[in-house]
Amino acid sequence: MSPITRLWRKFIHLVDLRDYIDVDAAAINIRDNIAFRGPNIVILFCAVVTASVGLNVNSIPVIIGAMLISPLMSPIIGFGLALGTNDVDLLKHSLKHLGIMVGISVLSATLYFLVSPLDMVHPTELLARTNPTIYDVLIALFGGLAGILEISRKEKGTVMSGVAIATALMPPLCTAGYGLATLNTTFLFGALYLFFINFTFIALAAFIGTKYLGYKMVENKDEQVRVRHKWLFGLLLIAIIVPSVISAISVVRENNFTRSVDAFVRENKNFARSYIYDYRIANDATPAAVDVYIAGEEPDSMAYNGLYISAAQYGLRPDQLRFHLDAAYQTQAALDENQLVRDIFRTHEQQLQERDQEIARLRQQVDSLSKCISAQTKPMPFAAIEAEMRAQYPQLTDVVIALTEDDKQVVALVSVPKKKDLKSDDIERLQSWLQVRTGTTQAVVIIR
Repeated sequence: MSPITRLWRKFIHLVDLRDYIDVDAAAINIRDNIAFRGPNIVILFCAVVTASVGLNVNSIPVIIGAMLISPLMSPIIGFGLALGTNDVDLLKHSLKHLGIMVGISVLSATLYFLVSPLDMVHPTELLARTNPTIYDVLIALFGGLAGILEISRKEKGTVMSGVAIATALMPPLCTAGYGLATLNTTFLFGALYLFFINFTFIALAAFIGTKYLGYKMVENKDEQVRVRHKWLFGLLLIAIIVPSVISAISVVRENNFTRSVDAFVRENKNFARSYIYDYRIANDATPAAVDVYIAGEEPDSMAYNGLYISAAQYGLRPDQLRFHLDAAYQTQAALDENQLVRDIFRTHEQQLQERDQEIARLRQQVDSLSKCISAQTKPMPFAAIEAEMRAQYPQLTDVVIALTEDDKQVVALVSVPKKKDLKSDDIERLQSWLQVRTGTTQAVVIIR
């Protein structure tokens, strides 16, 4: 016996499942957990609310918790088992309860988002459930295979928990509820599409698992009924497999296009005297396109040709590139170069003069305030007040506090890099605090 043959037999022995599975007990277990009644109703409602809250606050641990307690996996596995065993009654039973669960989940999530007081400023977790990728297809397929193998094992482990987290059935339905509550079709149809991909590939994996593990077929003695059932399950398999393949091809195509665009942008981030500062991929366009936003000098024909040549290397056609030049400027070829240099120098010189004048003016104010500080007789913890102001408003670069010559008014001169860094409300709040802190209503704040 050759070494290759020995290794192959050893491998077959390691992956042999016959001593570890019990398909009869597994079939009974799957059928018993499909029905949507009793505890499953309460559990589903809790999973919907938990997932909706997690999506609402962008909390991944909360979303994972909702995946773990969701009972949606059972009817999908039951649907795959029905396909694999030609069980019409189980098929109807699974589809009925799955439809009820999906409907209640979407409606419950819709109601939650209608009454939720929480803001959705950055719904990143919701957006993540609207754009399926090839990874979602692979996760659903192999997660479903792991699920049917775990159910078929004699000794159950913790695999189903991992399958529930990986396949993520509840978050897409809650995202669809958010889309329905806000009348946002992007969230609604994108999330339903993701749920459809998860459902079809988990069911397909369960079908493959039941065939491989040898679940008992349900046979009907009536020949006409048996032939009708055979056609029914054949059509259902086509209805499952064909959309799954189309979805997988579509997702792979979108993923490849996204990777090509990312590589193209990285390669041409800076070109000629321009640069790409942003881009948006439009997979829903026909054909798929990318909006490229350019800043700097407006590209000429030679620069465009270079971009098109580079794009072709990544499989991108010219009609898939849409350039936006809102942030670009046009050059004046006829402008005298020496004149341009002189204009730039003159502009910088004027800016330097204005800056020197501003520095001199502020220096005079500081000298004046310093004299007031040295002349004042009323004790005041200026250093402590200045430190407290900097602690409350870190954007303050310089703080000088002094009393007027008549000791009747406290003046605080503060500096910030830009005016917008300290809003009017902040200035009023700072002045009110200074009045309370110094014990006088004559405290004022002067902002540079």
